Amino acid sequence: VLYQWQIYVLSVLCSNLILFSVHASENRSPPIYSFLSSTMFWKFDLHTTSHIDTLLEKDDVTLTEVMDEEDVLQECKSQNHKLVDFLVRPQCMEDLVGYITQEPNDDVEEKIKYKYPNISCELLTSDVSQINDMLGEDENLLMKLYSFLQNEPPLNPLLASFFSKVLSILIGRKPEQIVEFLRKREDFVDLMIKHIGTSAIMDLLLRMLTCIEPQQLRQDVLNWLNEEKVIQRLVDMVQPSQDEDRHSNASQSLCEIIRLSRDQMFQVQGCSEPDPLLATLEKQETVEQLLSNIFIKEKNDSAVVSVIQILLTLFETRRPICPPGMNHPSFSVNQSILDAVRPRLKDFHQLLLEPPKKTVLNTTWGVLDPPVGNTRLNVVRLVTSLLQTNTHIINQELIALNTLGVILDMYFKYLWNNFLHTQVEICTAMILAMPSTQSESPEINRDQEDQEPIRENILIKHLFQKCQLIQRILDAWGSNEKEQAEGGRRRGYMGHLTRIANSIVHNSDKGPNGAQIQQLISELPEEDRERWEAFTSGQLADINKKNTVDLVNTHHIHTSSDDEVDFKDSGFHQDSSIQQAFSDYQMQQMTSNFIEQFGFNDEEFADQDDVGDIPFDRISDINFSLNTNESANMALFEACCKEKIQQFEDAGSDEEDIWDEKDVTFAPEAQRCPRYCNPWNSSKRVFHHARTLLLFLLSICQHAVLRIKQSCCLDTEEWLPNETTPTSPRGNVGDGLNPEEEPASDRITETVTNGSMKETVSLTVDAKTETAVFKR
Repeated sequence: VLYQWQIYVLSVLCSNLILFSVHASENRSPPIYSFLSSTMFWKFDLHTTSHIDTLLEKDDVTLTEVMDEEDVLQECKSQNHKLVDFLVRPQCMEDLVGYITQEPNDDVEEKIKYKYPNISCELLTSDVSQINDMLGEDENLLMKLYSFLQNEPPLNPLLASFFSKVLSILIGRKPEQIVEFLRKREDFVDLMIKHIGTSAIMDLLLRMLTCIEPQQLRQDVLNWLNEEKVIQRLVDMVQPSQDEDRHSNASQSLCEIIRLSRDQMFQVQGCSEPDPLLATLEKQETVEQLLSNIFIKEKNDSAVVSVIQILLTLFETRRPICPPGMNHPSFSVNQSILDAVRPRLKDFHQLLLEPPKKTVLNTTWGVLDPPVGNTRLNVVRLVTSLLQTNTHIINQELIALNTLGVILDMYFKYLWNNFLHTQVEICTAMILAMPSTQSESPEINRDQEDQEPIRENILIKHLFQKCQLIQRILDAWGSNEKEQAEGGRRRGYMGHLTRIANSIVHNSDKGPNGAQIQQLISELPEEDRERWEAFTSGQLADINKKNTVDLVNTHHIHTSSDDEVDFKDSGFHQDSSIQQAFSDYQMQQMTSNFIEQFGFNDEEFADQDDVGDIPFDRISDINFSLNTNESANMALFEACCKEKIQQFEDAGSDEEDIWDEKDVTFAPEAQRCPRYCNPWNSSKRVFHHARTLLLFLLSICQHAVLRIKQSCCLDTEEWLPNETTPTSPRGNVGDGLNPEEEPASDRITETVTNGSMKETVSLTVDAKTETAVFKR
């Protein structure tokens, strides 16, 4: 029996050695190694048993002892029954809530000061139903949790994040109970606004708007918050008397309310009630109050930027994300917002001229006095959004104030501020491509009956005549070239200036205002018009040509490596029948069991009980029908081979033959394969050693069989495994042959089951010739 299993194991090793060679030739790791690495853990039970179960068996175990265990969080999330039952005890729940709501003692070591609060938060938010039920339905625990908001500001930011995380998961899992509890607290909204400077509290407020379901309950929460005037209270936070954190968080809260409310309007179908918070925000009096906070009192950079951020969100006209098959129009700007902003345009214009005081900024290329600043940059962004609305009265107000001229002055003054340059480019491109409004001036060529009427765009006229955009582009370009000729740098706005000039050229040819732009260019002074024409046909065309040149050479790059030479295109005749056969081969359907055509897959090494029913579907037969001149092709192939191996046919060379079989030894340094080296790339070396090892294994098989025959007097059937049938080319005993006569060869055949597939393997050993053949 021992010998029969030796034979079986050796046969399997032989088959895998063949598979090893096939995979090595394809530059990929053989599956036997993935099999060994994947089964090693399961064959040897290496996982450790948790110590928590043993610890919880103690009668006097404390909560801190349990929290000190390294795997307490993993065991809780996997809902260890003993651990969960321990945690939901009233005293344990009260201690867990106390850890995240009370400041740690100052005498505690700093590195473990927030250890237990952190673990308590993770345990309470592990989303275990027993813990959620205990915490959400016990009003005493909720009151202890709520007491954290009653502390004086500023709150501990870390504890505030723990509190917000715990209450947020309760809002998502127990919305009815939590909303009912919070509505009973009359000071809840006051406390939320009071602590709005803490980011975690702001996140909690937004959670209440997004995580509450069903829809009716969410609508009730919106109405309740609107009745509590949460919008008005947030607006009051954005004024110079408040600190920067309150400005930022209040502004972000209002911006998120606008976006969330607009998206919710289209996501929820059949909702007849409008969003009360959004309606309050879009009221004219709300926007007017927002603007009064920053202009009536002293100018504050943080407050101004925060208000502009809110206005930019109100001006957003982005299209919501719609399901397939649905088409919603983009959001239009509410007219009440424009009515509230228009009287304040002069104040915004004044901010461009006199921004909040900034210290002089020294840079590597000069001194900025004053620098652009965040305020003026956001004012330019606001002007861009106002232009996008294309409202006639707003356009007239901007023209009267010459706001576009001031913005262009800033563009050419601040050479290196690409944030500013980008916004100016957007402004000019938008004006050039913007259709004229119905309220603007009538046709400018009404007297010419043979031409199509041209409606005047007052912004384009202002840009070309009052702002002198063409002349300023030409002057800036000439100054830059002169400065570069003297050894100076190329100015930072030149790339944007090139795109602005291209936008003018493009819109004059194909834009909706092309006729007006061409007419305005023709009305330029003759010198400026000639300069513009020479610039567009010369310098601008040259720079555009340079910008469109491919930076990477598309030609194939060849190296001097010998391996590259081996793979050069050979002079084989490209027969159409070969190409057609290869095309047909590519079109054949291939299945997921493609590897079965080449050897065992990973499932064959697994236990049969774990494999289950494996679908077995073979690849479709692939037939080649080649009508070629075989003799000509063979001659061409032989000639090519001789050409390829000509370098090895030097008979007079004293160098050793690289193809000779020899023992290979590795130095310790050579055994370390570099991390960028693929060990399966050396196909020749792999085949050489695979062949040597295969012959060695087959020799072992041969001697094992001979030893069995010489030492055992049992019949062949007694020592073969199940389903093994001895066969011999000379017949079986009892067929008229002498049973004592030694057979010329012995053959062992075995059927191996792989799921729903059966495969036969055989090993034939010839004692006379001392050869062994393995077949599958």
